[in-house]
Amino acid sequence: MFEFTTSRWIRSALTGAVTTAIAAAAVPATAAVARIPAPTPVPERYAAQSLAWKPCEAGSSLECAEMTVPRDWHHPGVGEDLTVAVSRQRAGDPARRRGVLMMAAGGPGGMGLLRPATLAENAPKVSAVYDIVGFDQRGVGRSTRVRCETDAEFQDYFSGDSRDRSPAAVRRTLDNAEKFVDSCRDRSGDLMNYITTDQTVRDMDLYRSLLGERKVSYYGPSYATMIGAYYATEFPQRVERVVLDSNIGFDGTWEKFMLGQPLSFQRRFEQDFLPWLATKDDVYHFGRTAAEAGAKWEKLRRSLADHPLPLGGGRTVDPNGLDAATTGAMYGARNFPDLARTLAALDHWDRATPEERKLVEGAFGESPSADFFAQFFSVTCSDTPWNRDTGHWVKRSATDGEKYPLAGARELSYTAVCANWPDSKTPRIKVTGKGLPPVLMINSLRDPATHYEGALGAHRALRGSRLVTAGGGDHVQYLGGNACVDGIVDDYLLKGALPARDTTCEAGSPPVPGER
Repeated sequence: MFEFTTSRWIRSALTGAVTTAIAAAAVPATAAVARIPAPTPVPERYAAQSLAWKPCEAGSSLECAEMTVPRDWHHPGVGEDLTVAVSRQRAGDPARRRGVLMMAAGGPGGMGLLRPATLAENAPKVSAVYDIVGFDQRGVGRSTRVRCETDAEFQDYFSGDSRDRSPAAVRRTLDNAEKFVDSCRDRSGDLMNYITTDQTVRDMDLYRSLLGERKVSYYGPSYATMIGAYYATEFPQRVERVVLDSNIGFDGTWEKFMLGQPLSFQRRFEQDFLPWLATKDDVYHFGRTAAEAGAKWEKLRRSLADHPLPLGGGRTVDPNGLDAATTGAMYGARNFPDLARTLAALDHWDRATPEERKLVEGAFGESPSADFFAQFFSVTCSDTPWNRDTGHWVKRSATDGEKYPLAGARELSYTAVCANWPDSKTPRIKVTGKGLPPVLMINSLRDPATHYEGALGAHRALRGSRLVTAGGGDHVQYLGGNACVDGIVDDYLLKGALPARDTTCEAGSPPVPGER
């Protein structure tokens, strides 16, 4: 579903959702509709463990511990145990403490261990009355990690030009995908089969019990909405208040959800970024209309296809790099000025100032993280079924590349991995809302990564939920500069108050650093 970007101004987005834009073939609705497995009795060696808390970092009030979990919750006596790193930020006002607010990271592949401290700092009313707890999901960070290629081996995985449909270019993409999956098998063995959302939510429920809590509340952005929806579905008696911010289409399969992403990234680019860029022609000189700005962006991309720009250290800016930087910046309007300055610098590289060259170095200076993608593919390829016909994906990616040029062609780099992934025996979870209190859902209209169409499907599936539709297209709304959204979330978490029906908030006004 999401795609890695190297842009320095997008690194924070990686923790919420990373940009992929995979289009996928529709699969029958019945593919995701299976049973919710009965909870497995928790063996005493897990249920009776105690958490040895200590500061996560020197001088930090955030506490960390390690929790032992089964490799496979459905067969807890088989295979080596795993470690899940957990954290806790205690309520600022113990006398008013009302319980635990659990949170998870997006991605899949983001790390959540240190997030409670950030939420506590930015939401003081909430952190005064809740212990905010988090964790690095199995597979990432300080938890037991799944391993595939090294960063050095993976650094060129997304390089080149995905719009190049020559046999050699397509073969290179397919070979890279097969090589990546082979490395996961060789270096992680069967662990890759147990890095799934279903296994994660069972880790969460063990964590809840070790905290001594009968129920928890939950906040999750992006992929963490799927984690929250699965947890509430599998353990409805264990949740109190649930906030799902920028929603994966968890009503079906990953493949079904990803069908909308090339369109949603293209929509955000054409309806938000290019019109904004056209209003700044006196600054960035990319055209006075959205059409002119888009044509100049395409011209820049063609020039990089003919002459990739060397940056030193063996790094280059090529067409895929430009695509990734651009799609990454679509996560938030606050990123638009940095992207525009980068585009302008690339457009007159022979005259670029030292400051502009430094900006470009920063924007394209990082290689994709192999560890991130080890987790990403473990989840997205295993949670739900995939079409495993690579020939289908070659044709589909060519079609989508023509319809949605910003992101459509790159889907082959992702779908080819899932086409080669080992068959998964992960239970299929159908989210219904049965037995749950009303859940609060938030989504912006033109969110590029978690498109509104997917949020509407998830909302219909989660019966009794309330959907807050925010204007604009920023990804992750709570604490992002929208006072209307913040007020609704705070009222719900603090007072249990929900809108009587689905409602809307106008687009927020987050600070835009450096905008002129």
